Amino acid sequence: METSTDRIAEPWGSRSAYGPGQPWPVRVDAHFAPGVRPADVERWVPSASLLHSNGDAMEIAVLSGRIVGVRGRAVDRVNRGRLGPKDLFGWQANASPDRLTRPLVREGGRLVECDWPTAMGRVASRSQQLLTERGPGSVGFYTSGQLFLEEYYTLTVLARAGIGTHHLDGNTRLCTATAGEALKETFGTDGQPGSYTDIDHADTLALFGHNVAETQTVLWMRILDRLEGPQPPRLICVDPRPTPVARRATVHLPLRGGTNVALLNALLHEILRTGRIDRDYLAAHTVGFEGLQAQVAACTPQWAAGICDVPARLICEAAEILGSAERLVSTVLQGVYQSHQATAAAVQVNNLHLVRGMLGRPGAGVLQMNGQPTAQNTRECGANGDLPGFRNWQNEEHIADLARVWNVTPDRIPHDKPPTPAMEMFRYAEQGSIRMLWISGTNPAVSLPELHRIRSLLAQDRLFVVVQDLYLTETAQLADVVLPAATWGEKTGTFTNADRTVHLSEKAVDPPGQARPDLDIFLDYAARMDFRDKAGAPLVAWHDAPSAFEAWQRCSAGRPCDYTGLSYDRLRETGGIQWPCNDQAPHGTERLYTDGITWADPDLCESYGKDLETGAPADSAAYRSLNPQGKAVIRSAAYLPPPEDTSPDFPLQLNTGRTLYHFHTRTKTGRTPQLDAAAPDVWAELSAAEAAAHALGEGDLIEVTTPRGALRARLRITAMRDGMVFVPFHYGYWDTPDGPPPEGAGRAANETTPTDWDPASQQPLFKTGAARISLVTRSDGTPAPAPTITASAPASPGSLPPTTGGVEAYATYDG
Repeated sequence: METSTDRIAEPWGSRSAYGPGQPWPVRVDAHFAPGVRPADVERWVPSASLLHSNGDAMEIAVLSGRIVGVRGRAVDRVNRGRLGPKDLFGWQANASPDRLTRPLVREGGRLVECDWPTAMGRVASRSQQLLTERGPGSVGFYTSGQLFLEEYYTLTVLARAGIGTHHLDGNTRLCTATAGEALKETFGTDGQPGSYTDIDHADTLALFGHNVAETQTVLWMRILDRLEGPQPPRLICVDPRPTPVARRATVHLPLRGGTNVALLNALLHEILRTGRIDRDYLAAHTVGFEGLQAQVAACTPQWAAGICDVPARLICEAAEILGSAERLVSTVLQGVYQSHQATAAAVQVNNLHLVRGMLGRPGAGVLQMNGQPTAQNTRECGANGDLPGFRNWQNEEHIADLARVWNVTPDRIPHDKPPTPAMEMFRYAEQGSIRMLWISGTNPAVSLPELHRIRSLLAQDRLFVVVQDLYLTETAQLADVVLPAATWGEKTGTFTNADRTVHLSEKAVDPPGQARPDLDIFLDYAARMDFRDKAGAPLVAWHDAPSAFEAWQRCSAGRPCDYTGLSYDRLRETGGIQWPCNDQAPHGTERLYTDGITWADPDLCESYGKDLETGAPADSAAYRSLNPQGKAVIRSAAYLPPPEDTSPDFPLQLNTGRTLYHFHTRTKTGRTPQLDAAAPDVWAELSAAEAAAHALGEGDLIEVTTPRGALRARLRITAMRDGMVFVPFHYGYWDTPDGPPPEGAGRAANETTPTDWDPASQQPLFKTGAARISLVTRSDGTPAPAPTITASAPASPGSLPPTTGGVEAYATYDG
């Protein structure tokens, strides 16, 4: 029966309870433009979500050449027809009146419209000039986690074998670099061991720094449906805020920021102390267990309690649940990845599964989650600072194999040193060695730390900045050339979600004006630069998305992320399929490591590993000595205090993060009426005790200051831990093309965050700064603009009007 409900007020919709081992019931969600009925739709076009990493499959409704709605795809393994608020409403941003429709070039200090030959001619001319005068190291590329696989792969070939630069990375460096690094450290290669279907079988779920209710709303629906069914799983939540996950948790550990390694070492201590380990699995499939034993021997719950500021009793309860689990699923996200000792902490979650033998079977798996819809593609295609197909830059045979695929000589592929991570690229641009930076599908003038520095370096006269995007973002306003791109629903390509599920997203409508698909822009650049292989043929031999996909299949063949068994036709027919998909696994691969560890062999692995404390890479000889048989590596780590701690001048820990209704820097969700109205402006959160200590009340305008800068925001008082201030990072310094507001009115969280990163993954640490707060003006009685049904719920339930969306936010569901 079809029902309608406000999906801003009820973001997770109705429940469909089910028990362990049962299939998740179908529920088809849909939302249409006013006045449009399903019977009016002329075409339904397959796609998946572009506003989070879950990979929710959907169909785009087309009427009279325009997108008029979406509905979930019932047959798909990921969402079984369900859609979250960003899925249901986000498509409206495509038709925003401020879409870029013509290229722009800077003339006399101003951006002016031009034609494509003029814009691309400038990009190619500057590229050729820099290659002649300064060499390939003068050109850098910074891309996204929101383009399509075919586009990333093309960009990688252009950057690595065309330009020959080390400088190619994605904004995945900000969100999931630690996920990839942690998987490489443990298993020798990237690729999620687990599957979303493990939720259907698990008796225990452990979420480490993963506010799944807000970042992956449909996956939370799956968990909620298990929690409402028979034999519900026990739930452990590690998060300093009272997230919806924390409210449903069996044990909630609201730890002090930057102490994840201490907590995990204590959990491992208790599991080892009580003998809850699988010795047969350890002997058959791992190396390094003795080092872990020695490392955690003194890491008692009492020791960790003093560091993490949580009761030892709760640590013991969590360890008892983890140790007694028969089917354990763990997930990890930004509360670990963007915090102190990021890779070291994420690796300890892997260790937890190794010592318990919880891998490769239904309900036993780990998911080092992604933050963006195509972050996995950025990594597997090599557009994130690695090489395509999870090849090892230190392995000459891997380089030779890639050179064979591209038909170039191995020395054409830069591999004398590691690929350059994003934060180093921006430092090189600041210092002047990078003179051209091509930014595609991302907004670093809001998303990177220490924003005054980022704005300053992007505005340098000597740096030629190319921005490829949908709107005149804060970053685009600083560019020398702006290229208008097509987006989801306006182009065709594939993308892969956090559990390796590949979806096809097809073109439903034409892009506005002269906007072009990112693939077409990269192909135009390749032709203008006239890149050639060693036979004199075009280096980039493909011409559209299907032929680019076929080229990628050849590159992925025989690698961990093998796509050779996939095709556009199969994906149209069946929906999402998990890689590897090939002759040995023609229907895809639900979970990895079902028969032991597959890709950690020294000749096969993507990485020889790094020192978790310093980030220094190991070489082949060291790795062969450590792991000659190619087993999973148990890497231990000691807890280290964060480099910036609280002080009398800065007595609060600064925590930044996400909210349910927005994605990244709001370039799309801020242009979606229902989502924008649900969280229209920045806010800051304090606990009730902290607010009282500072004599502050709900809705007061406060200033949050760190050694880098300051921002102003309205205060929301929540049930979060004391000693911390939280600010969502989505809001830019300004939101209009008219430029910045008056001095002192800044609202971007990253005005205040430090330029610091994890040594192993090089992921920036957005959750490790120290801050102070002060009152600017008292509230007039209006509450902060924070949602009331998320982690930002007021400390006193019912004290504020609930967040609702009204009639415009009504969506239907059937099931």
